[in-house]
Amino acid sequence: MSDALWVFGYGSLLWDPGFDVAERRLARLDGWHRSFCMSSIHHRGTEENPGLVLALDAAAGAHCDGVALRVVEGQEDAVLAYLRERELISSAYLETRLVVDFHCTGQAEALTYVINRQHRQYMGALSLETQARIIARATGGRGPNDQYLYNTAAHLAELNLADPDMEWLVRRVQALTTKA
Repeated sequence: MSDALWVFGYGSLLWDPGFDVAERRLARLDGWHRSFCMSSIHHRGTEENPGLVLALDAAAGAHCDGVALRVVEGQEDAVLAYLRERELISSAYLETRLVVDFHCTGQAEALTYVINRQHRQYMGALSLETQARIIARATGGRGPNDQYLYNTAAHLAELNLADPDMEWLVRRVQALTTKA
């Protein structure tokens, strides 16, 4: 494994990393799945009208396909500071370092943000229908919740990374927002 700083992107980091990326590689993280299990009271919702954002939730036998982003050498400290400000706005995410497997070959330790199941923003038991209804109506400091969903789903599709739950949510949220 290399000494480079890698960051695992599975949601908005796929399409909006916010830092210079030296290299992108398709990667898989075992034991975790991508899930709209975090209530968003800052970026995609408010305290009064929370949205939902993606987090990695632990699950035996699960895996999450995403992108490992290698940080430009010499920018590691600045990127860490930026990501901590962005991702740790509340303590709902835990910053961890986990080993990801590259789709081509090899592996690396990657900085990864996973859900803190003990945090009040953890919403792991919501049905897909409930998730869709929340996403369809919420807006936060970084914009509408549905745009977060659509951007993430579009980038997963561009990367040929299938996510059936995400695809279902896109169709359902589109139907809900068309009716509104």
